[in-house]
Amino acid sequence: MTTVREEADAGSRLPVVAIVGRPNVGKSTLVNRIVGRREAIVEERPGVTRDRKEVVGDWAGRRFTVVDTGGWLASGSSLERQVSAQAERAVGQADVVLLVVDAVVGVTDEDERVAALLQRGGPPAVVVANKVDAQSREADAWAFARLGLGDPWPVSALHGRGTGDLLDEVVRLLPADAEVGASGAGGRAESPPGLDVPGVAIVGRPNVGKSTLFNRLVGDERSIVHDLPGTTRDTIDTVLDTEEGPLRLVDTAGMRRKARVGEGPEYYSLVRSLQAIDRSDVTLLVVDATDGVTHQDQRLAERVDAAGSPIVVLLNKWDLLDAEQRAAVVGQVADRLGFLAYAPVLRVSAKSGLGVHRLLPALGQSMEAYHRRVPTAELNRVLQLAQSAHAAPGARVLYATQGAVDPPTFTLFATRSLPPTYLRYLERRIREHFAFGPTPLKLRVRRRSGAATAAR
Repeated sequence: MTTVREEADAGSRLPVVAIVGRPNVGKSTLVNRIVGRREAIVEERPGVTRDRKEVVGDWAGRRFTVVDTGGWLASGSSLERQVSAQAERAVGQADVVLLVVDAVVGVTDEDERVAALLQRGGPPAVVVANKVDAQSREADAWAFARLGLGDPWPVSALHGRGTGDLLDEVVRLLPADAEVGASGAGGRAESPPGLDVPGVAIVGRPNVGKSTLFNRLVGDERSIVHDLPGTTRDTIDTVLDTEEGPLRLVDTAGMRRKARVGEGPEYYSLVRSLQAIDRSDVTLLVVDATDGVTHQDQRLAERVDAAGSPIVVLLNKWDLLDAEQRAAVVGQVADRLGFLAYAPVLRVSAKSGLGVHRLLPALGQSMEAYHRRVPTAELNRVLQLAQSAHAAPGARVLYATQGAVDPPTFTLFATRSLPPTYLRYLERRIREHFAFGPTPLKLRVRRRSGAATAAR
């Protein structure tokens, strides 16, 4: 499995601009300023950005991938070291590096350590002295000339001051298109132009193994994996070329109960995760099998089901359970996720790779059924046979048609309203006959008079 960027024509690859620096200097604010929209989560305290996030920006007719990174620290906890390692990986893949520093605070030991690493060679580096909100503060920026990376560029990422001149310099330093293709540099934040890539959102409670699964599928440590719940704060996208065709994987932040979601970055993480669900073509619901199916898993499954996209349930950490525990979890799936009876349930271990090979075929089947349209005549024959075998009490379906796909939606014209249990029966007969498998179906009922009376 390779990324689309690795297989794409060299001419379609974009040069990469990595934005690095110690925590809380305004890197994510600068990313949002460059791309012109709020892509990165911003909060006035350190440690909000942890993973690498890639988005596409453009300036003066040049398009490039912007890589936002977490705060780069020379030492710290295990998690902080992983965040710093992600920043180093971003630098290694970059064509231009922007070292963001805080002009208000001045030069710090961490700034000097990061600058020393950038001086060892590699792509050209530009010192960006952020938080220069007025001309009177421009003199503060020149203190960073001692970092040995050339003249600093005074900017205010928050207000946009000086960012145009900075981007002119970035474009000047970018390699020519031919050089980008030859070097193999290029981001994976966006699929090649014109390619409509299906989205697969990986969702679940905090610390259930979403990022481990994401990295397993991508084959690269794109997301930070740590045993601290809430490590992922933002959605991370990667486009892969697979046997089922190109897929855009979206790693999301762990979704807590609303009562436990605070303000600031945790709130925006929840919003981004919900947006990823609504935009996705299929959702992977990751459940920690060692915890069983919790009430929170059930509520999250209901939210995903309401979005109308196909769902594949993954029971992660399956290899850690004994026979008795496995039987108990299977029973919980049937009891608490019974409304997802159409969804496939895969037993996997994202860490070891157990069962992960069954995931791509399940995704392919889900998305094919999600976009499928069936013949009207055959649909009506199925419904007539279903009613002959089991008639609705006091009602009859006269005619049916498929009005939409994504998901498949059927309108039933009946003599009167149909009970929910009978609608479920008809849905099952349609699903079985047309082999819709793991995709949701919607049935709407209209009385012969034309007034809508029910929907499922």
